[in-house]
Amino acid sequence: MTDGFTRIEALPAKAARAEYQIEDVLGRRWSPRAFSARPVGQEKLLRLFEAARWAPSSGNDQLWSFVVATAKNPVEHERLASCLNERNRRWAGRAPVLMLSVARMRFARNGRENRHAFHDLGLAVGNMLAQATAMGLYVHQMAGFDRDAARRKLGIPEEHEPVAAIAIGYPGDLGDLPDDLRKRELAPRERKPVAEFAFSERWGRTMLQDDADHDSGGR
Repeated sequence: MTDGFTRIEALPAKAARAEYQIEDVLGRRWSPRAFSARPVGQEKLLRLFEAARWAPSSGNDQLWSFVVATAKNPVEHERLASCLNERNRRWAGRAPVLMLSVARMRFARNGRENRHAFHDLGLAVGNMLAQATAMGLYVHQMAGFDRDAARRKLGIPEEHEPVAAIAIGYPGDLGDLPDDLRKRELAPRERKPVAEFAFSERWGRTMLQDDADHDSGGR
């Protein structure tokens, strides 16, 4: 028992089956759907945002924002949960913390379009994910939400784009999930091999080809 809430150690660790060595915090990160009701303290949330704060951004514009609702305030938590599609609401409503990531689509200094906005927001969230994993928290991002409802219900201004819903919390009980989602939790994680997306010098030439050329004397 921890803080009055049961932590389910049986939740699969699902560490990445890396082809090449990576840092432990990256290998342990994954996106579960089974969350405990155990609250996430304010100090821990602030540490997540501090990590996001130090992400790189184009022109140091720091265009990211986050709308946060915790189960400590059930009305606001439900307001954000109501923006999720039905498939995500089945499980994400149990998470003690819900967020919406938001990108400002124009540079603050000159009002010009920032075509790197989603990239920079992703970097900030990536920092947050690594920090959360290091702290024993789990994060699951969701594309399935109603952007118009989120903009209206959460008061998101123009020139800002709702990008992803985010659930954060501690691991929960797999038995609380519907059968189809429980099977997905237990399934192994899959990723494309590096050879399929890392190209050397020109498109489609795998970096692994460099090693092959070297071994064959460059023929």
